[in-house]
Amino acid sequence: MIIPKNSEEIELMRESALVVSKTLGMIAKEVKPGVTTLQLDKLAEDFIRSEGAIPGFLGLYDFPNSLCMSPNAQVVHGIPNDQPLQEGDIISIDCGAIKNGFYGDHAYTFPVGEVDKETSELLRVTKESLYKGIKEFKIGNRVGDVGYAIQKHAEDHGYGVVRELVGHGLGRTMHEDPEMPNYGKRGRGKKFVEGMVVAIEPMINMGTKSIKQLKDGWTILTRDGKPSAHFEHDVALIDGKPQLLSTFEYIYESLGIENDEEREFKK
Repeated sequence: MIIPKNSEEIELMRESALVVSKTLGMIAKEVKPGVTTLQLDKLAEDFIRSEGAIPGFLGLYDFPNSLCMSPNAQVVHGIPNDQPLQEGDIISIDCGAIKNGFYGDHAYTFPVGEVDKETSELLRVTKESLYKGIKEFKIGNRVGDVGYAIQKHAEDHGYGVVRELVGHGLGRTMHEDPEMPNYGKRGRGKKFVEGMVVAIEPMINMGTKSIKQLKDGWTILTRDGKPSAHFEHDVALIDGKPQLLSTFEYIYESLGIENDEEREFKK
């Protein structure tokens, strides 16, 4: 069952989402060769708590850390460890926080130093597919319209779209209805309703769409060992149109990047 939020609840969710956005902005400065994902995880946990929030992933379904850290061929749900990042790696950093009783859930895939052109293109196209999906999150559309837009853009560039892992509704729990697949058919699936909030999160592989899971019970890998990218925004349906609750602006500010990609989705 979809749980629409009223305007007050959406503003509380915006606060939760911005905690996560600020956390990723802080982490952006620290993603470099030689740093370990455990070090980044500790920085994130401390920062989230300093913002008056609680790490949303820590202990959720027994996950052991505050960040999901998934480098290179890891798609999502990677567990932080003491292995240093290396020049040319990419790493998906997925972060959650609870504030005011609501979750924020937000992800960005970072290059570590300089990455090759093929991998850089994967990051670009995956992030583009996120915004193409967000554009379809509007009154009159359905879940399949978002999935179709993401799938078409990714597959037009020759990439594989993960099927087993999806976006989701968001609220007082991390995962609410509806599921938001990154593939689908136009006009299919649940109708969007005013006030709903979702996490839209393309997971796009350079090669096959097929995945496998490590014995740790969490880490998801591409089956062919090629890189995967993952970007995620929290989006509310307000006045019939998508409005971002999360933002990549803190990341771009940290990295000295000028980007106006979020302009049409702002409050």
